[in-house]
Amino acid sequence: MLDAKIPAGPLEKKWEDYKGHVKLVNPANKRKLEIIVVGTGLAGASAAAALGELGYKVKAFCFQDSPRRAHSIAAQGGINAAKNYQNDGDSVFRLFYDTIKGGDYRAREANVHRLAEVSTNIIDQCVAQGVPFAREYGGLLSNRSFGGTQVQRTFYAAGQTGQQLLIGAYQALERQVALGNVLMYTRHEMLDLVMIDGKARGIIARDLVSGELERHFGHAVLLCSGGYGNVFYLSTNAMGCNTTAIWKAHKKGAYFGNPCFTQIHPTCIPVTGEHQSKLTLMSESLRNDGRIWVPKNKGENRRPNEIPEEDRDYYLERRYPAFGNLVPRDVASRAAKERCDAGYGVGTSKQAVYLDYADAIQRYGRIEAGKRGLDNADAATITLMGKEVVKEKYGNLFDMYEKITGENPYEIPMRIYPAVHYTMGGLWVDYELMTTIPGLYALGECNFSDHGANRLGASALMQGLADGYFVVPYTVGNYLADEIRTPTIPTTHPAFEEAEKNVRERIERLMSINGKQTAESLHKRLGKIMWDKCGMARNAEGLTQAIEEIRQLRKEFWSDVKVTGKINEFNPELDKANRVADFIELGELMCIDALQRAESCGGHFREESQTPEGEALRHDDQFMYVSAWENLGDNNWTLHKEELEYEVVKPSQRSYK
Repeated sequence: MLDAKIPAGPLEKKWEDYKGHVKLVNPANKRKLEIIVVGTGLAGASAAAALGELGYKVKAFCFQDSPRRAHSIAAQGGINAAKNYQNDGDSVFRLFYDTIKGGDYRAREANVHRLAEVSTNIIDQCVAQGVPFAREYGGLLSNRSFGGTQVQRTFYAAGQTGQQLLIGAYQALERQVALGNVLMYTRHEMLDLVMIDGKARGIIARDLVSGELERHFGHAVLLCSGGYGNVFYLSTNAMGCNTTAIWKAHKKGAYFGNPCFTQIHPTCIPVTGEHQSKLTLMSESLRNDGRIWVPKNKGENRRPNEIPEEDRDYYLERRYPAFGNLVPRDVASRAAKERCDAGYGVGTSKQAVYLDYADAIQRYGRIEAGKRGLDNADAATITLMGKEVVKEKYGNLFDMYEKITGENPYEIPMRIYPAVHYTMGGLWVDYELMTTIPGLYALGECNFSDHGANRLGASALMQGLADGYFVVPYTVGNYLADEIRTPTIPTTHPAFEEAEKNVRERIERLMSINGKQTAESLHKRLGKIMWDKCGMARNAEGLTQAIEEIRQLRKEFWSDVKVTGKINEFNPELDKANRVADFIELGELMCIDALQRAESCGGHFREESQTPEGEALRHDDQFMYVSAWENLGDNNWTLHKEELEYEVVKPSQRSYK
């Protein structure tokens, strides 16, 4: 039976009471304890910095050449916090409720409420670090809206919020590096977890420059390695994002929670052809002011600016009047797919919809004219001033769109279409963020805990920093308080030797196949299977086919992949092959999970389970649980269930109308 270790007592008191009764490690003992942090994005950098500040001996690993290149920088639009600076009715409870509802009632109440509680601390922390959040004219921090909410709670730094937050965490991390509390290992990739007496005690890492395998001991191991969206090949994730760290932990006994819960982001630059290996996201913040529409007529050939208002279908505003363009991502994505599938798509591929800023430019222009006392400003002046305001808010996003598409979004509507973005699934963790392996923790996107079946925009940065700065420093101490008598275990221990031997044999096997297909081509084929049959819509027939196709692909991979280069050198082809092998196994589990969960919820849309209006239809009497999969070896899994109990929120059919 899975024990989530949720503290007793009222929901709003659980975290406070937990902190008041948690075991502590005194400062002298902290200096004797070693912690490994894998990944240095927002969750990893903040955790390593916070734990180093507390006095622990920390080793931090990232496969990039600098923590500054973590994929967290790509989060553009903002970070949520229940500060209620707008005095518009926000509160900790409302952020908690919006997150639970946005996740379609498939998240754990206690974790989500804690996230909402500590969100307010994150903003203060980041401001103190010098993060340049946008401010109003009088100097107050500015907020904007994101999907799934009716308040303005999203703090932002133009369209580069993730980058600015990561710089803040990076500065804190580098301070600890300079003080000697954190050892930084760049260009290193974790390739296995080392367990001794049933506990996580270290990792095997590969130096990606020299190719050498290294052994590293830790009294605890924190995985902060991000999501697995690249299992779909085409996604908004950075090319290097992978599942290897958490997959190795899963194969050593860490249960995998809700693997099929994938978020499709509605605001992506559409695919242009087979040549692409990466998709580019346009921030959800653009839905704050932009209006989404398609032509009312099928086969419309006029340019968007030539289509009059009466021939436009602002379908989100029509279908969801209460939230309009700010419905959650899963709802907006399915609505775009439905319009395109019905024949109303735009662009050469007809797999796109318009995101239009004409109204926002005029609105801001009139406001600006009023501020300047220009009562008789002409249309051209109003348009010019409106563009200036939009440029200040979203300029770098508009510039990025123009560079990629060659179209000026100030003059002509953007074309967007849904794409794989975030993974709500990940390693199962309890309230303390510990996996089913004692001493192994998962933070940020690589755990399953806070978003249920769909993540609200601007909540990823919130979760990453909450886990790293404000949660794990307490919870890891509760575990390590019982480890102060455990001496540093030498890496000559048989468990380290065995783990390194297994990694080496796998690498040698990959190199020896010498087939005819590249890892990249096999990855692309996996992605097509996943997108077609486990993507925006799934059904039993397609998922059954996908499982068989992936099994066949796995056999093909291990018999016909070709890895060039040598082992003991810089070899990105070998790195890629290692990661694709893990993606193939994960893809199979995702399809198994999606097939088993015969309901629709959030981003998991089973075509057999929908309302008459085409919305996701849950079956709470059958599936009100977290699916936690145990790996039995040889690509076999068994399902464990964490029943979800809602004491405060009463699950209901989601409505944004």
